[in-house]
Amino acid sequence: MAIDTIFAGADAEDRSTLKAAGRRLWAAVYAWHVKRQTRHALLDMTDAQLADIGVSRREAEREAAKSFYWD
Repeated sequence: MAIDTIFAGADAEDRSTLKAAGRRLWAAVYAWHVKRQTRHALLDMTDAQLADIGVSRREAEREAAKSFYWD
């Protein structure tokens, strides 16, 4: 069943609002995913690599341990 079939009775404004909300939700989920990947990539770096970017091992571990909702 297509999304257009589900909302066949809704007017165009309702559909565009729903699409905009869906895009915002997708953008938020994608941003969370990228942050999580980046934080966990710190754990794979060597101490020398971390020193190159000015991050200690302890800071990298603390960053990777942050909750998913942490900004």
